[in-house]
Amino acid sequence: MLISTQSKFLPSLRSRLLIAAAVWLFVTIFATGYLVPSFIKSYLVDQEKQQLYLYLDELTAQVDVDMHGRLSRPGRLSNPRFQSPYSGLYWTLSVNGTELRSRSLWDTRITGDERKGFSGPNEQSLLVVKRKFLLPEIDEPVELTIAANLDKLHSTLKQLTNGLWMILLIMAIGILILTWLQVSWSLWPLKKLQKNLNQVREGGSTELTGFYPVEIRPVIDDLNALLFHYQELLERARNHAGNLSHALKTPIAVLNNEVGLLDENTRSKLNPPLQQLQQHIDYHLGRARMAGAVNILAAKTAPAMRVDAISMAMDKVYAHRDVVLVNELESELNVAVEKRDLDEIIGNLIENSYKWANRLIRVHQADINEQQVSIIIEDDGPGIEETMYESVLKRGIRLDETTPGTGLGLSIVSELAHSYRGKLTLTRSDLGGLKAELSLPIPRN
Repeated sequence: MLISTQSKFLPSLRSRLLIAAAVWLFVTIFATGYLVPSFIKSYLVDQEKQQLYLYLDELTAQVDVDMHGRLSRPGRLSNPRFQSPYSGLYWTLSVNGTELRSRSLWDTRITGDERKGFSGPNEQSLLVVKRKFLLPEIDEPVELTIAANLDKLHSTLKQLTNGLWMILLIMAIGILILTWLQVSWSLWPLKKLQKNLNQVREGGSTELTGFYPVEIRPVIDDLNALLFHYQELLERARNHAGNLSHALKTPIAVLNNEVGLLDENTRSKLNPPLQQLQQHIDYHLGRARMAGAVNILAAKTAPAMRVDAISMAMDKVYAHRDVVLVNELESELNVAVEKRDLDEIIGNLIENSYKWANRLIRVHQADINEQQVSIIIEDDGPGIEETMYESVLKRGIRLDETTPGTGLGLSIVSELAHSYRGKLTLTRSDLGGLKAELSLPIPRN
């Protein structure tokens, strides 16, 4: 049952596809949300720098030296913002401690450096370009600086980024919805297949029907062929077991009768081989009856009803023992075991209890979980030694040769339970006798 337990913690195919799509989608969304504004900012800053270099060329062409050897700029720049105070567009000329400033700077200066950034009037963040050049009349190089306010660019970029994130979020939600619809539509044939399998398991159908995509159709055909094959094998095995049983009953009965007419010495020699022959036949017939049972998908039986039916028959057979069977099983309980196999399993255990119980046999259930239920059959008889719990489950082992039987009952019960992925466990009962705990699977919903 380890596989079934672990499967509960594994994500479904739908969740795997949706999680993978969501991961890649959000990685793409976040990458787009961060890279696109970065590219746009880089583009806008480059465009602004190109414009500032044009102003730099224009201002360089106008710089001159007056008759007193001082810097002068007799012309006007093309952009009137250089004349408007704190307009966001500024220039400065400096040489030998002398500085000329644009009217837009008014009474302020451009401060800062390349590492920390530049700022201007009213703490404006500035984009700055510089150039140094020589004039014939001045020995020192002239430094020309052009600066532009970046606050408006940052504000525009922030609005664009917010709008972009909103668009990306809406797009992500829409893509997730479309992905969920696509996955649901793509997995619909598997859901239909699950419903058909449930119908087969519950006995409503013997094959998978309906139209399926070409990728799934070969699987459907193989499953139908497998179901038909196992049903045929099961029915054939049961028929062969019945035919063999009837064919062997008469010869064995004739041999037993003929041996009974012989002298005691000859009878003592022939009886053991005949008993061994009977044991082998009973064992292998029991094995044949359980052939294919584990793969019957529609197996579903109520053990409470079967216990009542078996106890009624046993009350008649063992009426002289005055044994009472108390059935405490819930009527709603079902186990995933074929009816004839469940009769074989419970019938052998109850018959053993009837043989050995003093007064009381108790049948109840315990430890119900999602996969299995424990059906417990215990009595107040003498029980068996703890060292014999495992050996009595072996084929042909009998603890009391005086009691009628072949020693195959518990062996067949154990193997039948195992064929249904169940288990038979023998322990000491609180009633004083033997406690047989039978673990059997329950039908899946």
